[in-house]
Amino acid sequence: MTTLQPPYSFLSLGDSYTIAESVPLFESFPYQTVQLLRKAGIKLQAPEIIAKTGWTTDELADAISKIHFNEKYDIVSLLIGVNNQYRGRSVEEYAKEFEGLAKQAIAFAGNKPEHVFVLSIPDWGCTPFAKDHDREKISAAINGFNAVNKAITMQLGAHYLEITEDGRESLTDSSLVAADGLHPSAKEYLKWATKLSKAITDQYEY
Repeated sequence: MTTLQPPYSFLSLGDSYTIAESVPLFESFPYQTVQLLRKAGIKLQAPEIIAKTGWTTDELADAISKIHFNEKYDIVSLLIGVNNQYRGRSVEEYAKEFEGLAKQAIAFAGNKPEHVFVLSIPDWGCTPFAKDHDREKISAAINGFNAVNKAITMQLGAHYLEITEDGRESLTDSSLVAADGLHPSAKEYLKWATKLSKAITDQYEY
């Protein structure tokens, strides 16, 4: 357990899944996480989000290099890689770049890996957008990328949240998908936020 001084700071790094493409930002998983924790009586600042639709690992890293950050953050989340897979980039390239981002996330958290929470990459192959694609091939590729980011996360001592399998229910539950037919709905983001808020409360003593 770690004891921190409120209000707690929260940095969230990623891509379209972090900024909640196609739904209001306040319905994103970082914002819903903050709201859940606040309802539990835990004081958090609004999340600082560094993310953009379409970003790959190298593009996120490039953006990070140009931004002036706080000295450290109490909580850092990282979710990145779907666009690497979508663009056909190799798992080997992803592994190297993801490791660099994970280490950067740990540095942002004051070199405390236990303050970093990595989320697995959602499976876009289970969305209506993928109806004309090879869903099984996409799912297999996403599994490969997630095997890599999980192994690196665990090796570095950070937390890993598996959100991919539950999200595959979107294949039969349209309420989990946003109006664009590709990105998660607020309902799906709430599932992620619930997992993340529980992981945070399990880690910290408030």
